[in-house]
Amino acid sequence: MVLAMTKRQQLIKLLAERSVQRGRFTLASGKFSDIYVDARITTMSPEGLALIGPLAIEAVKSAGWMLDAVGGLTLGADPIAYSMSYASNSIPPPLRAFSVRKEAKTHGTRRLIEGPFQHGDRVAIIEDVITTGASALRAIDAIRSGGGIIKGVLALIDREVGGHEIIEKAGYSMISLIQIREITALIPDLDEN
Repeated sequence: MVLAMTKRQQLIKLLAERSVQRGRFTLASGKFSDIYVDARITTMSPEGLALIGPLAIEAVKSAGWMLDAVGGLTLGADPIAYSMSYASNSIPPPLRAFSVRKEAKTHGTRRLIEGPFQHGDRVAIIEDVITTGASALRAIDAIRSGGGIIKGVLALIDREVGGHEIIEKAGYSMISLIQIREITALIPDLDEN
C-alpha cells in the first residue's frame, strides 16, 4: 500500500527538486556553502504558495501566537507572508501581510514598512531561509520602531547554523517549518549544510 504524502512532505520535496543548487556560494551572511537554497523558486510558485500558507498558519497557531499581521524583510519574506494572509481568509483569524523595505523610500510617504501594518499589531516576522538571523533582527527593529509587538519569528527553512539560537538569545520565540537536513536528505550525494 502506498501512503499519500503529507502537505509538509510535499513542500520538502518541492524545495529539494526546485530550490537547491550545488556549487560554491557566498550567502547573505558572508558564509560560504556548497549548496544554495533559493526558496523563492518554490515560494513564488502556485504549488508552493498553496502549501506554505496553511502550513505556516498551523505552525503559528500551534506556537500559541495570536497575530494581526505577518511579514518581514523584502523579498524573501513576501511570498510567505502573502500566502499566509491569503490562507487566513479560509483559516481565521484573518492576517494582514506587510513588507519591510531594506531602506525607507526617498519619495512619497518615505515608508520603511509597506502594506496594512498598524501600530499595536501583534506580528510574526517571516524569513524564507534563516542562517544568522540578521534579516529577521533587522525586520524586528523596523516593526518595533513602528509600534508593532513581536510574537515570534517563523522561518520556512532553518539552515541549522546558529540563526535560530541567535533569535532566541535576542529574546524572541523562533519556529521553522523545515530543517535543511530534511531537504538535503532527498538529494543524492548531498550531505552538507
